[in-house]
Amino acid sequence: MTQWLVSIEGTQTGHDVALALALIAAVLHALFGALQKGRHDPWLTRGAIDFCYGLIAAPVALFLVPWPAPHLWPIFAGAFVIHTVYKFLQAKAYSRGAFTVVYPVVRGMGPFFTVIGAYLVFGEVFTPLQWVGVLVLMSGIFGLAAYNYRYLEGGRDTLSVALAYAVVTGLFVAIYTTYDAYGIRATPNPFTFIFWFFMIDGIVFPIIAALRWRAMADRPAPGPLMQRGLLGAIIAFASFGSIMMATRLDKVGEAAILRETSTVFAAVIGWALLNETVGPRRFALMALIALGAVIVELSG
Repeated sequence: MTQWLVSIEGTQTGHDVALALALIAAVLHALFGALQKGRHDPWLTRGAIDFCYGLIAAPVALFLVPWPAPHLWPIFAGAFVIHTVYKFLQAKAYSRGAFTVVYPVVRGMGPFFTVIGAYLVFGEVFTPLQWVGVLVLMSGIFGLAAYNYRYLEGGRDTLSVALAYAVVTGLFVAIYTTYDAYGIRATPNPFTFIFWFFMIDGIVFPIIAALRWRAMADRPAPGPLMQRGLLGAIIAFASFGSIMMATRLDKVGEAAILRETSTVFAAVIGWALLNETVGPRRFALMALIALGAVIVELSG
């Protein structure tokens, strides 16, 4: 598997596989976001997820995949810091605002800055028509957030703070996407980066969640919380692992754009699982997001 993946990097087959992986990541990332905004406190849910995927990744990282070369340790340290800050900001945003408003803002900030980052770090250049696609996609995402905000029932008193956190979180989406692409490309075996990343990334938030849980007057039962954590861990491996691999196989910017169609799936999930309203105008905005992604893909 590893040899085959390495062999298709930069090829048409690699492009097609990266396309499929990015779309898979989009669906799963929306589900992952909704999972954090579900019945439990977002901090506790994130802690349970990180604990589970760190526990799953550890034996694979330590005993199955090749150990990281010395030059990778500073890269892992950087990824640890970036993702910890990102998750802190994300939990702040989700704990203060409606999912269907906050999530599109987080994801809408990412494409523009990721494309710029891919140009600066990897020399990737988007065509003028691809930039049109980026703008179309972003207009749909921010239009979706604005529409959701307009018709939001309740929770407006803390939403301005949530949106501020969402904007900064979106910037960190672009940072970690570009940085992780650099890290996985610097690793001869991509699975080494993926499993060591998950093991290291699963250290901090379980501690934060445990302290928060102990301080609660009405503590949720740990059993259902850990069940949600295990489900989230499986989704995280599939989602983040897919987008990491996609950015190794093909262009970082294009993979990032396709992943941001997750806002479409998030709206559907918000309607189906979180009882949030979806109407024809929102579906039109979601179609605009999809159109932007199609323009980027076909114009590359």
